[in-house]
Amino acid sequence: MLYRRFGRTELQMPVFSCGGMRYQFKWQDVPQSQVPSDNQTNLEATIRHSFELGINHIETARGYGSSEMQLGRVLPTLPRDKLIVQTKVSPKANPKEFESEFEKSLAYLNLDYVDLLGIHGINNAETFENTMRVGGCLDVARKLQAQGKVRFVGFSTHGACETIVKAIETDQFDYVNLHWYYINQNNWQAIEAATRHDMGVFIISPSDKGGKLYSPPAKLVDLCKPLSPIAFNDLFCLSHTNVHTLSIGAAKASDFDEHLKVLDLLDKVDEILPPVIARLEQELINVFGEDWAKTWHINLPTHEETPNNVNIPMILWLRNLAIAYDMLDYAQMRYNLLGNGGHWFPGNKCDRINQIDLQKCLINSPHADKIPQILAETHQILAGETVQRLSST
Repeated sequence: MLYRRFGRTELQMPVFSCGGMRYQFKWQDVPQSQVPSDNQTNLEATIRHSFELGINHIETARGYGSSEMQLGRVLPTLPRDKLIVQTKVSPKANPKEFESEFEKSLAYLNLDYVDLLGIHGINNAETFENTMRVGGCLDVARKLQAQGKVRFVGFSTHGACETIVKAIETDQFDYVNLHWYYINQNNWQAIEAATRHDMGVFIISPSDKGGKLYSPPAKLVDLCKPLSPIAFNDLFCLSHTNVHTLSIGAAKASDFDEHLKVLDLLDKVDEILPPVIARLEQELINVFGEDWAKTWHINLPTHEETPNNVNIPMILWLRNLAIAYDMLDYAQMRYNLLGNGGHWFPGNKCDRINQIDLQKCLINSPHADKIPQILAETHQILAGETVQRLSST
């Protein structure tokens, strides 16, 4: 395993982390007695194999249902001083609820302390305020630090880049969990800000939210050769030394195998990556033309600036992926979260796009005349069964 200094924490962080949202039994709290023995056995085998590989950062959250409780059966059997354990708790308007939720996490994990506590979901102005105000959730986290229950405090986010940078610039956090990978590089400015503040940088779900790369379409497989899509994405992320660790949302012990192949390639990134990136970029041009491929995103309105809260940038991005790379399953899954994801996945679908006037909000887009029809066509391609965030099901 390779390790990188995790910012100001000075922790030696493995470049892969064992994320805890795919191996648990339920997305809700359940008694241990209801967890099937084969599920618990699989989880424990996954954690032990992770530790054997040197992937000693185990990451979970209060919002991951039975994950913490199930981890509490195996973590105390491993050398505590060799583990880096992270859990995350969502900010609350009432900070006493935040503290109560953390205490529940600690009890479920069956540990005396966690190494990393992430304030889970600084995604918008409300969650920022609930965290940062005097007497808010960050102050509670500081109290927990003083009590020895937390070593370092960070935050996780699905928010807009400007929201992430605002939180980073407070200089109150030791690390950040954020989305950034080949198909979505919007948060690079936030990573640069985190680097300036000497924060650890943890990439959320690069193989799942980064394109469901564990079940890639054949076209994407071809475009990424000689790498697999998973290996390409890992290598792309880790080629930047200010990215410290990628979450592997392992569902079973063998899920680490493909990622481990990247470790021997990191000293060859300048040779391996450019041809694959060039092929992916050229395919976008081949499919849509150079003008669209290079300018589709310019001066698009945010969902807050758009009638009916339609998330135009997200929808056009998903259309690009579905058509250029055959990533239809991924695009449909993400599109149908719109309207159902709250501040974790904001904005709405474009199902009623013909009933609203987009002229004003698109006035600065070079593609203003085409976008309404493109949105209508995209809805026909991507519409399907409504999807909810897993933690709300």
